[in-house]
Amino acid sequence: MRGKPPSYAASFYGRVLGRGGPHAAEVVWIMSRVIAVTACGFMLAACSATMPSLSLDFMKSAPQPETLTIESEPPGAEAKTSLGQNCRTPCQLRVQPDSEFSVTLTLSGYQPQTVSVRPEADGAVAVPRLAPNPVHVDLQAMAPPKKPVPKNKKPAEAMGGDAAGRAPSPPAETAPSATNYPWPSR
Repeated sequence: MRGKPPSYAASFYGRVLGRGGPHAAEVVWIMSRVIAVTACGFMLAACSATMPSLSLDFMKSAPQPETLTIESEPPGAEAKTSLGQNCRTPCQLRVQPDSEFSVTLTLSGYQPQTVSVRPEADGAVAVPRLAPNPVHVDLQAMAPPKKPVPKNKKPAEAMGGDAAGRAPSPPAETAPSATNYPWPSR
């Protein structure tokens, strides 16, 4: 009686080990290619991890937004960033720390002021942080507008005369009225 036919696994391993089957050499050749491709992949990964000139920035995630606190003295100033965000102080804004931008604070009766905010990193791998944070601005009050200085009058004008330099005429005396009404008598 013949025994059971060998299972697929037994047949495959028999061929790899060189025992039996017409395709045993082909299986050995395929396995050697798989091993060679895997070894090349490991070598490429090792080279890219140790070569400093190869940048893997595409593998980094985008920087997380940071909260920028804006304060002013006096409070209540309108704060507008060059990125398009705005708020009334004291306030906080969510900002990406990837590039430099400016914050302009304005308040009625005070001079507007602009502060530059930039990202700073403490090391090559450190996440950039915004500086300055918090932004604090002491707004300067505007000087009140100066009153216009009157032009120098000619001496005759200063004494009540006219621009031609004539002296003023003396006030006309009126005769007392019999009724003492404020209108002139006839």
